[in-house]
Amino acid sequence: MSAARNILVVAHALREETVNAARRVAEALEASGARPVFAAGDRAELDSALDHVPGIATLGEDVDVSELELAIVLGGDGTILRAAELVRGGTAPVLGINMGHVGFLAEIERDDMDEAVRRAITGEYAVEERLALAVTVVDAAGRAIYQTWALNEATIEKASRERMLEVVVEIDGRPLSTFGCDGMVIATPTGSTAYNFSAGGPVVWPTVAAMVVVPLSAHALFAKPLVVGPEASVAIEVLERTNGTGILWCDGRRSHELPPGARVVVHASPEPVRLARLHPAAFTDRLVRKFRLPVQGWRGPAAAPEASA
Repeated sequence: MSAARNILVVAHALREETVNAARRVAEALEASGARPVFAAGDRAELDSALDHVPGIATLGEDVDVSELELAIVLGGDGTILRAAELVRGGTAPVLGINMGHVGFLAEIERDDMDEAVRRAITGEYAVEERLALAVTVVDAAGRAIYQTWALNEATIEKASRERMLEVVVEIDGRPLSTFGCDGMVIATPTGSTAYNFSAGGPVVWPTVAAMVVVPLSAHALFAKPLVVGPEASVAIEVLERTNGTGILWCDGRRSHELPPGARVVVHASPEPVRLARLHPAAFTDRLVRKFRLPVQGWRGPAAAPEASA
C-alpha cells in the first residue's frame, strides 16, 4: 500500500475550460505533495494538458480505489455521478466543482475553484453520507441475473416508444397496484431533485432517509408518488403479458434489459455515497440558489414571543 496522499481528479474533458481547470488542479495537488490520480479514460483525453505534470497516477493501475483519499470533480451532475461510480467500493468522498449549468450535486462554483482545492488539500471539509440504492434484477425463474446500485434513481422504462409496460408495484413483499405506464422511477432523497422532480415526485430533504416511487404516465386512478422508509423493499414486476421489453437504467449510466416476467428489486444499500462539503449551508438555500426560486418579500423568521413574567 502506498503512503502517498492519492486524490482522484475527474473532469468533463470535452470543454476547454474544464481541461484547463484539470491541469490547474493537478498542478496544485502535485505542488502540495499529494498525488493526482486520473481514471484511464480521463488521463488519455487530458494527456496533452497533463504531460508536464510529474507523478500522475492512473486509477486501477497505480492506485486502488481503496487508497483514494478524496475525489475532486470538475463538471456538472453527470460528471459527479461518474465520479461516484469510480470511487464505489472505497471510502473517498466526492467534492463537486460545478463547471456545468445547474450542478445540483456540486459543492462550489467554478469561480471559487482555487479556494476549494486549497481546502481539499488541507482537509478542511466535512463528509456527508447519502443514501444509495441496491438494485437487483430477477428473471421469471427467480434467478438474480443483474445487480447494481444508484445514487439518484433506478428507472424502469419501456424499450419501445409505441409500447406500454404493464407492471405490478410491490412494497415489502405485498402487491400494491397493477397498471400500464411508460415506466417507474425509484429515487433517493439525493435524486429527488433530478428525474423524480421532473416526473412530479416530491423534493425530499437529504436528512430524510426514504425512497420515492413515482409512476411515469400511468393509466390508472391510483398511481400517485409514494414515499417509503429506508428499510422497505420495493419491487417492480414487468408482467409477462407485456407486449415488448423494458429496460432498467441506474443514474442514466448503467442499464439492463428487462424481459417480460422480470422483477426489479430495490432497497437501501448498506454502502452510502459520501459527499465532501465545504459549507454547511441549509438545503433550503441550495434549492433557492440552484432553482432560482423567488423569495422576494421574505421578512425573516418570526421572533419567539417573550416569556411572560
